[in-house]
This record gives sequence, C-alpha cells and structure tokens, in this order.
Amino acid sequence: MTTLNFELPDGTVEEVQVKHLLNAGYAGREQDEVQAHIAELAELGIPGPTTTPALYPVSPYLAQQTSEVRVQHARTSGEAEWALIIAESGVLLTVACDHTDRELEVHGVAWSKNASPDVLGRKAWRLDEVREHLDQITLKGWVGQGEVADTLIQDSSLAALLSPDYWLEVLTERGLNQPGTVLISGTVAMAAGVDQFARSWKVEMTDPVTGLSVDAAYVVEKMAEPIG
Repeated sequence: MTTLNFELPDGTVEEVQVKHLLNAGYAGREQDEVQAHIAELAELGIPGPTTTPALYPVSPYLAQQTSEVRVQHARTSGEAEWALIIAESGVLLTVACDHTDRELEVHGVAWSKNASPDVLGRKAWRLDEVREHLDQITLKGWVGQGEVADTLIQDSSLAALLSPDYWLEVLTERGLNQPGTVLISGTVAMAAGVDQFARSWKVEMTDPVTGLSVDAAYVVEKMAEPIG
C-alpha cells in the first residue's frame, strides 16, 4: 500500500495510506472551459465523454510524490489539478499533476489514467482552513523541454473547477468518504500553441490570502525500447 506524507503549515506531518485513488474528468464549473478541454483532446484523437463530470478509479499505488516519471513513448503529458486527501484527522488539499498517456487515451480514458502516476505535492493545507476562499486560490502549470519547467501552459484558479465539497458528496454516495481516499480534481484548459509533450512539468497552487504555495515538479524519462 502506498504511503504519502504531507507537511502542513503548522509544521506537522500527516501520513496517509492510499486505499482508493480516483481521477475526476471534465470537471469544470463553466461548460465552455469543459468543452475547450474536450476540444484539446479531440485534436489528439481522443473521443469525448458520454457524461460530465466523469470519475475514473485508478490503481492506488499510482498516487506518488516523485521527481521522475517513466514513460514508454513521447506522447504523454501532465495536467495541473488539485488533490483532495482524506486523512484520519480530516480532509487535506494539495496540488497534483495527472500524468496521462495520450496514445492510450485514444482507446480509453480510464486505461490511460492507469498508465502513469498522479504526482502529488509534498505540502498540503487543511480544507477547513481554506474553504471560505477556495475560489481565490490559483492553479498553474509549466512545461519545459529541459529539466526546468519554465513555460506557462495552464493558468486558472480553483473557481474554474467543481469544488472539493462537491466531490466529497460524490464520495459519500459511493461509500468512499473515508481515510485513505485520494481524489484528483480534473484539469483546466491548456494555452494554445504550447507543446504539452514536454520533458519537465511543474504545477503550483497559491493562496493569496495566506501567501502560501504548494507545488510538485518532475522530469519525464523515456524507458528503453522493448525487446520482442
């Protein structure tokens, strides 16, 4: 079982054993932004969903805090998202990057979500402490062709996405609102003309009320060619 550790603003560390991992999709509050993301994927040959928002179960071991993601080919990319983590002490919020196999996504979104990890930040906030100003929190993603992600590809706020409380209700309905559940939010539209098939990714959430940020960054490494 995967164990994640999150440093909270007060300096304490929360340990969470991941039992359930779920990826939301097409989860924007504004339909035009949802359709923009569907259009982005359609350009890659990925069919749109039959319903929105969508929710995909993912193997729990794919929730990782890592600085390197191994892939089988060049057509994979990240997505800037937030992550909701249910711990023994309550609900935590951090940033995440859902690394997705775009070649496999053409055949099935749920399959593609299980091909690469969800990279989570090492710091987190308690949801109760930011709930009243969630919509002011910014969500950004950068890509780079070297080891540093220095080109902005996503720039939005949590106001663009369905709220953590929305998803907590969904988890309650499914019997998953319990310690060990991690839910990734779904993403926001990418900037036109920026190559998402990058060597490096960085995602960041910034809270303008507290001045605090949480981030996650990693490089993408292509594995050796298979034999046979």
